Amino acid sequence: MIYLDNNATTPLASEVVLAIDKCLRENFGNPSSSHSYGLKARKAVEKARKQLADLIGASPDEIIFTSGGTEANNMAILGMAKKFHSGHIITSCIEHPAVLKPLKYLEQHGFKVTYLPVDKYGFVSPDSLIEKLRKDTILITIMHSNNETGIIQPIAEIGKIAHDRGIVFHSDAAQSVGKVSVNVNKLGTDLLTIVSHKFYGPKGVGALYKRKDLALEPILYGASHEKGLRPGTENVCSIAGFGMAAEIAKKELKGRVQNMKYLSKMLYDELRKQIPGIKLNGHPSKRLPNTLNSSFPGIMGSVLLEKLKNEVAASTGSACHEGRHSPSPVLKAMGLSDERALSAVRLSLGRDTTEQQIKQAAKAIVKAYQSF
Repeated sequence: MIYLDNNATTPLASEVVLAIDKCLRENFGNPSSSHSYGLKARKAVEKARKQLADLIGASPDEIIFTSGGTEANNMAILGMAKKFHSGHIITSCIEHPAVLKPLKYLEQHGFKVTYLPVDKYGFVSPDSLIEKLRKDTILITIMHSNNETGIIQPIAEIGKIAHDRGIVFHSDAAQSVGKVSVNVNKLGTDLLTIVSHKFYGPKGVGALYKRKDLALEPILYGASHEKGLRPGTENVCSIAGFGMAAEIAKKELKGRVQNMKYLSKMLYDELRKQIPGIKLNGHPSKRLPNTLNSSFPGIMGSVLLEKLKNEVAASTGSACHEGRHSPSPVLKAMGLSDERALSAVRLSLGRDTTEQQIKQAAKAIVKAYQSF
């Protein structure tokens, strides 16, 4: 079976498995303990903090470890809201639920939220953002890339708009880090969400980049771990695996991008040759190099994937929304009809995807499609 659902999650890299295994066997200490066992555990956590910081161009003291992307997003959004107590927030209509739901919660408690529309490709317009700015705007939160279409937003331009006006800028980069270059200084982000299992690290661990001079209120209360922002004994071995995944990503990133672009193009070209009317959802080039969201005419994407379930692993959109057959809100926001949105399939490649697998997957998809 060919795995083409890497935007849902990725398999652990072999080096990550070894790092976690070694930590599990040798490093059981509590990193807050002052004896040698604790110091060894603390050293493992700090090594991972540096590995992750190096990947995104940050300082190690700007990395806060969390249980994953959802907690990091909540920490950024709710933490800023607690700091200001009231105000206006700008986001986009295609954000992940881990951003949209905290914002809905804040709306119920008096905050005002503007949801920016996107164009036919899924891009937020910086000009439309400027138009919606208010004197009481306290936060802008726009995802770096979309998990369904792979579209990469103009984050550096948005970051400049925010900074010129003294507004805090958060970006959910869960799908981007480890797949494309993400440098917090070039992007101008104050807060950035990072997720381990999206680039060959373990699940259940993530991080929030927080610019060192930015004050943020905690949303959990306990001891003083992670600069007082994330109480609870650190998940040392998963953090060690996360750090190793970041180190590998930094070394491999250029090659990953080139290979994914090549293989993604090969896959789409092959499908387009044999399936008249297939449509790419999103921009032809300004997207994650591994992500291919396409609509197959005359058939629901879920039906096609059911036919392929023993040959190709893929999804109709976000893994967080699987199990429902309503049109994707992301695709609808881009102006797609219900029919086209329901016929969409997301194929997301990985670092281990081969040219032979792409040929085999294309053949299986075409055969399944033509069988209806």
